Amino acid sequence: MLKWKRLLVSLMALSLVGMLAACGGGGKPGGANGETAGAGSASGAGGDGQIKLRMMWWGSQERHEATLAALELYTKNHPNITFEPEYSGMDGYLDKLSTQAAAKNAPDIIQLDPGWAPDWAGRNQLSPLDSVDVAKIDPKLLAGGQKDGTQYAMPLGSVAFGLIYDKAALDKLGIKNPENGWTWDDFFALAKEFKGKLPSGQYFTKDYAANYFMYSAYQYSKGKGTVITDDGKFNVDQESFLEWTKRFEELRKEGLVPPADVNSSDKEFDPQMDLMVAGKILFRYSFSNNYGAWDSLKPGAYALVTMPRAEEAGGWLKPSMYLAVSENSKYKEEAEKFIDWFVNDPEAAAILKTSRGLPVNKDNATALEESMSDVDKVGMGLLRATEQDGQTWTAGPGGWTNYIDKDWPLVHDQLSFNKITPEEAYKQLKEAALAYE
Repeated sequence: MLKWKRLLVSLMALSLVGMLAACGGGGKPGGANGETAGAGSASGAGGDGQIKLRMMWWGSQERHEATLAALELYTKNHPNITFEPEYSGMDGYLDKLSTQAAAKNAPDIIQLDPGWAPDWAGRNQLSPLDSVDVAKIDPKLLAGGQKDGTQYAMPLGSVAFGLIYDKAALDKLGIKNPENGWTWDDFFALAKEFKGKLPSGQYFTKDYAANYFMYSAYQYSKGKGTVITDDGKFNVDQESFLEWTKRFEELRKEGLVPPADVNSSDKEFDPQMDLMVAGKILFRYSFSNNYGAWDSLKPGAYALVTMPRAEEAGGWLKPSMYLAVSENSKYKEEAEKFIDWFVNDPEAAAILKTSRGLPVNKDNATALEESMSDVDKVGMGLLRATEQDGQTWTAGPGGWTNYIDKDWPLVHDQLSFNKITPEEAYKQLKEAALAYE
């Protein structure tokens, strides 16, 4: 679910030529001198021509370390440019970024989820990226970051939406692993197979009763289209929604999903709070590029499988995320040049690998595949399996971010705590949509 909790770590970069704060610190808070960046810090240029660019992103520890190393290389090649990195988990990221943007103090370079791009471009909060070379990037990946034909957000990678599971736990229990192309009937049948076999405190999967992304996959697979139409209309299929929520209601009653308080305590990629890493759940949704992060927390334990299907595929390929330049940046030209390098430079691609998905630059993607590690090949396997007939991803209409990030999680929590029925949940989502249509 998208009930985010704050986990933000900010660093203050040193302004010395050729140096980047904390690049060797393994992502721990504090720069080389122990200082941390305040939320109100602003980018600036010194009298010696030095320019400091603030850059903000979310992700796993693996992504943090790769990004910091890329920033260090850029500063080495461009000694007048240093960075003030602000990075965190996903929890609280959008709230903080939105607050900064409202105060016209957003970082120069910001990482955006593809679903946010229409809103940010529509509010004129992003600067055009006219000089970024897009010759080696698939136009389908570029489209979601455009408004009226102008590129405002640059895709960074291509990823597949599927499931990750604890293969080691399934093997220990003697339960057959799922295979690509499996169905939702297979998924729910597998859940029942675990009944009576799981130790106390362990569950089949999270309670995804009204999780926006998991339900979207279910409705997609039923051939009912997107939950919100591209022209901004509520399109939750009532029959599919009730079928989905009642199946999870049954899993809840049978103790195959965590109690509501445990379910809501999950913090993705946190070594202690992530329910899968802690051994409390066996399945959860994941994107193909995140496999390396999971594997780093428990090497060799996990595997990926396609999102279950029905009449159609449930999973999809999408841009992993975007980089954009804030409209209020004082250094738009320098920030745009950095994004061009970040997306297209082979050395940058070699450092970043698949931490944000398979690189969108086709030449870099080909070179990376040729030298891909066994871990990265697992993520690539899900991507290749999904692209065969996966759904077409769309950013959807602007103006619906709060509906997805706030209204759906509220309904989900009420279902998880058994406060409302599936019928009431559907009615609540339909009524909430009126404010956005």
